[in-house]
Amino acid sequence: MRLSVLGSGSRGNAMLLESHDGALLVDAGFSLRDLSRRLATAGCDPGRLVGVALTHEHGDHARGAPGAAAAWNIPILASAGTLTALASRIKPGTETRALAATAPYPCGGFTLRAYPTAHDAADAIMLVVEDGEGRRVGIAYDVGSPTAALKHACRELDALVLETNHDEVLLRASSYPPAVRARIAGHGGHLSNREAALLAAEVAHAGLAVLVLAHLSDRCNTPDLAREAVARALEGTAFRGRLLVARQDAPLPAVEVGADPEQLALPLRGRR
Repeated sequence: MRLSVLGSGSRGNAMLLESHDGALLVDAGFSLRDLSRRLATAGCDPGRLVGVALTHEHGDHARGAPGAAAAWNIPILASAGTLTALASRIKPGTETRALAATAPYPCGGFTLRAYPTAHDAADAIMLVVEDGEGRRVGIAYDVGSPTAALKHACRELDALVLETNHDEVLLRASSYPPAVRARIAGHGGHLSNREAALLAAEVAHAGLAVLVLAHLSDRCNTPDLAREAVARALEGTAFRGRLLVARQDAPLPAVEVGADPEQLALPLRGRR
């Protein structure tokens, strides 16, 4: 299975999973034109897509989903609450599929499982996507706080895309109004670098080949701060994989999920 983060940050999020049987878009927080451009950069023909799966209804994750589903004739897969929240924007005739919590849902060679998260959306979820050979990728965008359910869902994965939204000091010093700062740092907001680092260290294992840090705030974080916090926490764990930081404006180079982490001999803080 190949993983491509098409873009991630405060202004939009989308990623692509590809297998021999097809491709799955996870979140579509860009316009249809921008999604098409990013897919082309990743070398994916939209005709290979078997669906667009959504973590929640907020615009930076779902903005382009109705247009993409209609243009490419693919279903929208999301929690029942997310589908209800998006109902007025979904075009007539578009197929929708509700993902029940923790239940396996097959889609074009992939199997999806949804796990509820604490984010302040209608019915936000973390997704775990498995291919036909048993490789498992977790997508933990906008998860609110590191709940026991989230930690359980993040275990024994081959790859994990994990929110590292903000540095706590930069958030406190930011120009956001107090209510916005409280919302971001609260139980239903976003993971800080520190919280993500602790979670990553707890779920790290020798088989985790790829860890992608995602959804970095433009105002309250930097790639170096996020990487340093997580790399420091991972030292001394069994993690031997690649540590990457997703970018807002351009896709990351695709990575193969299931590659042997031991072949990566670089020191942890030098892996990119």
